[in-house]
Amino acid sequence: MNPVLYFVELENRIISATYRNLMIGAKVVLVDKTSDQQLPDPVATVASPVPNGMLRIRLPGTVKPGAYYLKALNGHGAGVAQSVEFYVG
Repeated sequence: MNPVLYFVELENRIISATYRNLMIGAKVVLVDKTSDQQLPDPVATVASPVPNGMLRIRLPGTVKPGAYYLKALNGHGAGVAQSVEFYVG
């Protein structure tokens, strides 16, 4: 069961993403592509017992323009999936 995380769109500073095979408690974080550093905020937690679904993540004003990607972390904090790169303007 390979987890998958798909970036769908970024509109009005809200990221839409879909996921497959992520278990309850998994976290989805935003990563700065240039520095490869995980941002402390926003963090979305998968709350559904169904392993497939959709996330909407609101970007705080502290997120600066640049290239980013989403990364899914399992319950132990290990990376299990990541999205394609996207740009925040």
